[in-house]
Order: sequence, then C-alpha cells, then structure tokens
Amino acid sequence: MYYPVSLKVGGERCLVVGGGDVALRKAKTLARAGALLTVVSPELLPGFRTLRAAVRRRPFRAGDVAGHVLAIAATDAPDVNRAVFRACRRRGIPVNVVDVPELCSFIVPSVARRGPVTVAVSTEGLSPSLAKALRERLEDVLPSSLGVLARRLGASRKKILSEAPPSPERTRRLKGLLRKADLR
Repeated sequence: MYYPVSLKVGGERCLVVGGGDVALRKAKTLARAGALLTVVSPELLPGFRTLRAAVRRRPFRAGDVAGHVLAIAATDAPDVNRAVFRACRRRGIPVNVVDVPELCSFIVPSVARRGPVTVAVSTEGLSPSLAKALRERLEDVLPSSLGVLARRLGASRKKILSEAPPSPERTRRLKGLLRKADLR
C-alpha cells in the first residue's frame, strides 16, 4: 500500500534519466512544479530544448543521483532503470522507475488540476489505464471555476486565522466558509 502525498519540489533538484517521450512528459511536469531539473541521457528528443534543465548527454552514472531530492527513470533499458533504482536506494533518494512498480519508492498518480486544486487517482501501479480513465471522468465533472473558488476560500481562511485566536468561534467561522461556497 502507498501513502498518498504531494511533494513540494519547487527550487529542489530533481533528476530525470531518459530522453524519450515518457521522460519528456515527466520532466515537463516537474518543471511546471518549479523543480531544478537535471536530465541524463545519451539522446534527447528536441522537446527537451524548451526546458530549463542541466543536461548531461551521456549514459547514466550512479553518481548522477547525488544532490537530488527525487529521481525518475524513464528509459527503455531495464538495466539502466535498475541502476538508477539501486543508486537512489543507496542514498535514500525517492525514485520512480516508470511502469515498474517494484522498482519504485513512489508512484505518480493520474492528476486533474483546476488551479491550486489537485485531484489524484492511483491504482498503486496496478492499472494506470484505469487511473487515467477515472481522472478523465473527474475532469468532466470538476467545474472550471474550482481554482478561483479555492483561492477565494484561501484568502478568507487566511483572514480569519489572522483575526481570531484559536477558539470554537474561529473553528465555526472556518467551517462555514465552504458551506457558503458554490461548488457548481
């Protein structure tokens, strides 16, 4: 069983090993989250040029994981993926080997976003296609205004927390924020 968590990677060094479509998709997602990317691969798709990343155009070396807080191996070479996994495990670095759950200390769920609202669906690596199908259904029902609502509620929450000391009244006011919100 996995423990669901959202990681703050903004300003943190993250490693992607691989230069193909899957590696590019993972790198773009990390870049959008503000990660400081390092990409290691002898060959890279042209799309990597649009990313702000430290690029090492060569085969992976175990020392490449040093200094990174997270690593993703997305190559079509099982021996390279295993090497990334072993190097990360030795250094206590969370690692995801794409499509090989037994070589993952974390998995990446299928994600729907509406601004700061994130809904993640996971099958613990058993059926990524099911997770994707469920996420697509959720995207159909999540209102496009959900992000605006979250920001508005966040501002109201911040105001209440700054104005009122911990008390039953403050708790009542905080719980009342959502009751007044329109989730349509």
